[in-house]
Amino acid sequence: MILTALCLTFIVFFLTNLDPNLEKLAKEQNNARMSDVQVESWLEREGYRRPLVIRYGEWLGAVAVGDFGRSTRFDKPVAALVSKRLGYTAKLMFWVMVVMVPSALLIGVLAGMREGSKTDRGLSTLAIITTATPEYVSGVVFSVVFASSIVGLKWLKGSAASATQDITFENFALPVMTMAIYGMGYVARMTRASMAEVMTAQYIRTARLKGLSFPAIVIRHALRNALIAPFTVIMLQFPWLLTGVVIVETLFNYKGFGWLLLEAASNNDIQLLLGCSIVAVAVVLATQLISDLGYAWLNPRIRTG
Repeated sequence: MILTALCLTFIVFFLTNLDPNLEKLAKEQNNARMSDVQVESWLEREGYRRPLVIRYGEWLGAVAVGDFGRSTRFDKPVAALVSKRLGYTAKLMFWVMVVMVPSALLIGVLAGMREGSKTDRGLSTLAIITTATPEYVSGVVFSVVFASSIVGLKWLKGSAASATQDITFENFALPVMTMAIYGMGYVARMTRASMAEVMTAQYIRTARLKGLSFPAIVIRHALRNALIAPFTVIMLQFPWLLTGVVIVETLFNYKGFGWLLLEAASNNDIQLLLGCSIVAVAVVLATQLISDLGYAWLNPRIRTG
């Protein structure tokens, strides 16, 4: 995990410190009409022309003591900006998982219980449709249907800007629904495949021969084993949610981590971009570790030697 984190952060550090970005930064901090000589002089004076590896090492040392630098876009410490916006996104991710996971598991289990049935085909088709529809499409459709005067429903608010202060059903339902529906199909399909495989196992056949009812077989024997594989998939939704919120938060004007990341990229805010990359890398590695440990805990057949 440490090696992966070092590699990923170095790649981001290298890309954000390419010459075009540094030249743009120099002109933003001084004068847009600066000559090439003036730009080069400013970069040399600010230390950007020192060896990349040395500057990366200094940046890592500063991060280790909690100094993430200062944002050029907001003129505030990066750590404070990221922690505040990450808290907003955490609320969004929580409600997305609350809606997405139970719905996806229910669809997957119902579809996999009787493979090849009409219920299976209908729910599988629904899962494929939700996965194939990007957030920027479903978000616009939901806004037109539920928040605009075109259809006339006006049940919900098309903007979630006020949700950072006070979360209500009106201002938070659209972004939650947009993200939950997109991720739900993937989890549902994995659950359905796992459930269908479990239902053909030998111990399920033995349970049927013993005369157990179909609901008892599903609940007592099949369900627990079928949910082992989807657990890994569910945990891996967290990195997707953290990066996927860029589109949804921008679409609904919800100023969380995704909105902050877009602001950093749009305004060439190098320190803020690096701070956001650290958070993204940490979330990815942490969720993968939890996924591996949880899979080993749920599946007693896995042992370490």
